[in-house]
Amino acid sequence: MNLLRHVVPPPGPIRRLVSSSFARSIGHGILLSVSVLFFLRSVEIPAAQVGLGLTIAAIVGMLASVPAGHAADVLGARNTAAFFVVLQGALIFTYALVGSFPAFVVASSLVVLAEASSSASRGALVAKVVPAGERVAARAFMRSTNNLGVSIGAVAGGVALHFDTRPVYLGMLFLSGVLFVGAGLVYLTFPPVPGVTKPAGGARLPVLRDRPFVVISLLNTVLMMNSGILTVGVPIWITERTAAPTWTFSVMLVLNTAMVVLFQVRVSQGADDVVGGARALQRSGVALAACCAFFALAAGRAPWLAVAILIVGAVVHVLGELLCAAGGWALAYELAPEHAIGQYQGLFATTTQLSAAITPALVTALVIGFGWPGWLVLGGLMLAAGALVPAVARWGLRTRQRYGVAAEPVTPTPATS
Repeated sequence: MNLLRHVVPPPGPIRRLVSSSFARSIGHGILLSVSVLFFLRSVEIPAAQVGLGLTIAAIVGMLASVPAGHAADVLGARNTAAFFVVLQGALIFTYALVGSFPAFVVASSLVVLAEASSSASRGALVAKVVPAGERVAARAFMRSTNNLGVSIGAVAGGVALHFDTRPVYLGMLFLSGVLFVGAGLVYLTFPPVPGVTKPAGGARLPVLRDRPFVVISLLNTVLMMNSGILTVGVPIWITERTAAPTWTFSVMLVLNTAMVVLFQVRVSQGADDVVGGARALQRSGVALAACCAFFALAAGRAPWLAVAILIVGAVVHVLGELLCAAGGWALAYELAPEHAIGQYQGLFATTTQLSAAITPALVTALVIGFGWPGWLVLGGLMLAAGALVPAVARWGLRTRQRYGVAAEPVTPTPATS
């Protein structure tokens, strides 16, 4: 029962947010598993063009996040979040009309634009319908459920991959779109959220002038590389530089998903203010540096020992991942002024997208180019980024009144042993 308390959300706004997130994550899992192969095998767009199109779409998404967050602030987070999630579902339907590379670029860019915009506005909606002290817990429940939903969606998408026919691909894409539309409509069950007018004389996009927050967002970009380390660096490392069997990576992914579902809420406890969030990110840097050292240690070992070392590294990695998520949510909410909370969620979402864009190339270059020393370089980057967060967070606290946030006591962050 105690374990269920950290998995099943409490009744009320958080449960409704989680139900919407669950439907959306199943649709996302389906999309992840079938969309690329649909364009490759059914539409017959060359792989290089698919990669280029997705890169263009990612850039469009990054550019949309802050303006979308601003729209959520001005127009109201509930309607904005519902609009962008429903829009993403509707745009997924347009994949059926794609028959050329230019059409693919347009369709994928619009879908990613809607996805990035919904991320910023959904973050603002959480801030508006959940009390301040419960926002991190709400995001933790949502992330826990998201991992489960994506896994379910990926399994469902496997049906399309098995049959490998255009009608089945289209059916799964249609199902994904329907799930997104339903997820967006759930937001309309919340009371209307009025827009907020910026203070007289205030900047139009204050988040871009908030230097402490921008620096924290950049440090978060480094720590968010943890996702690419697992999904890009580890499988290449296993196959190229270790004697571990390739199925080890599948075990690591299943372990990661299970631990996120079971422990995200538990690990997030205590990271509900600026000081707690900074401490979580600092500890995340330590854990992620340690996991990189474990992965490096697996090279040149006997198969059974390499597997054991990689599994230990995966456990340490997911601890860092959980702390990174919790700390990021706390700082993104607690350092944001109420009149611009959507903008701040948008900038934080942009750094996550930036990390996803740069990590594959960087991780591949370091791990394959330099071998185990490359892992140590990655670990050093993580450790340094986490170590800098508390000082920057204290800087942020000292400047909050300038950006319309009530002053908080600046409490020194204990050093991590």
